[in-house]
Amino acid sequence: MTKEELTPQEIVNRLNRYIVGQEDAKRCVAVALRNRYRRKQLGQELQEDIIPKNIIMIGPTGVGKTEIARRLSKLVNAPFVKVEATKFTEVGYVGRDVESMIRDLVETAVRIVQNESMVGVRDKAGKNAADRLVDIISPLPSKRRKAANPLGFLFQAAPPQEEPPVEDINFAERLQKAKEEQRLIRERLERGELESWTVEIEVEERRQPMVELFTGQGMEEMGINLQDMLGNIIPAKKKKRRVPVSEARKILEQEEAQRLIDMDVVITEALQRAEQLGIIFLDEIDKIAGKDYHGSGPDVSREGVQRDILPIVEGSTVVTKYGPVKTDHVLFIAAGAFHTTKPSDLIPELQGRFPIRVELDSLAEEDFIRILTEPNNALIKQYKALLETEGVKMTFTEEAIKEVARTACYLNQEMENIGARRLHTIMEKVLEELSFSLPDREISEEIVIDRDYIEAKLQKVVRDKDLSKYIL
Repeated sequence: MTKEELTPQEIVNRLNRYIVGQEDAKRCVAVALRNRYRRKQLGQELQEDIIPKNIIMIGPTGVGKTEIARRLSKLVNAPFVKVEATKFTEVGYVGRDVESMIRDLVETAVRIVQNESMVGVRDKAGKNAADRLVDIISPLPSKRRKAANPLGFLFQAAPPQEEPPVEDINFAERLQKAKEEQRLIRERLERGELESWTVEIEVEERRQPMVELFTGQGMEEMGINLQDMLGNIIPAKKKKRRVPVSEARKILEQEEAQRLIDMDVVITEALQRAEQLGIIFLDEIDKIAGKDYHGSGPDVSREGVQRDILPIVEGSTVVTKYGPVKTDHVLFIAAGAFHTTKPSDLIPELQGRFPIRVELDSLAEEDFIRILTEPNNALIKQYKALLETEGVKMTFTEEAIKEVARTACYLNQEMENIGARRLHTIMEKVLEELSFSLPDREISEEIVIDRDYIEAKLQKVVRDKDLSKYIL
């Protein structure tokens, strides 16, 4: 089964490997993803008329909203961007304009397609890199030639004729000897015998990534690179680096792969993916909902930000440095806690563009236990793997896991509810001393974390509510 042919049930099953509970939200995103596959099977004319059904996720922080969207994009290797609605400003104010989310999406798509293309030419790039390494370690001799007049071209002299080489009676012999040496070097490279050798290679200097332009909508990072604008007028600067053969091979393979791929094809495919498969996760949308009650004087309006976002969600064309991108079929997933506001506080036009609303459940003690143990990236599995690098095998008793979950649930009720993120703060506090002292121990050991150990580490902090607010 290909990624495009994932059924909704299969999508939910794969999300279950990383996310506990929230079945309604998983079903919604699974159907939205499957509808993209269904749309592709239709005629071109009907495809244009079918727009994605955008989703609003409502729920407190730390219950899995972002993780659901992020894992969904990985299932189909779709371009995915997470943006905070609060960092956008109304037109006319200094700050990021809403079109920057589309530019970020295109950049992500280009990176994805470029990496895929480089994988396709990996073998050829590896062979070319090996040839370059051999030439660097053991260069071939060149014939000595007479010096030519370097100013001959400036005065429209006759076309330069190749100067006859200086008589070199030993050149053929030296060339044959160098080729034999290259053959031996190549064999040693293939056997991995020269990985620790140090070689000197030339690499391009990193370009300055951005030129900030002051546009009509404030200071926007347009991603325009001076090197791209001037092309070959100013050749890329190179610098010499001394690195081990193992690192040099990676650098040269990367350079060769870049030369072998066709960037025009990459950009065309990337724009297509951004338009047809792109997913934008618009977080903290509740922070721009509701009416504004400001005093006199200018101020950034939350409703103004909503009106700026509206054309992007409705479908418009955004100009990027790679070309224009239509947003009609980009899937938008918005999320917010909506503690003090509600989705109906959004402007009606924006509400209409998010027809699917799903409420995520707050996490209970049983959910915390499952989060600690069940997912592929379960928190306890992560800490076990980290400590195993120090030669320590750590195990948690069932009672200890329950105590961590109970404490997390209690603290979320007594203080701010930060969902599963509370588990991170508790686990760090419990294992802080152990993680600090382990590198100084000379013997490997097995450590059992039981309920008494958990209580001993958390007892003082949990009892003192003022202290727990700062620490947990």
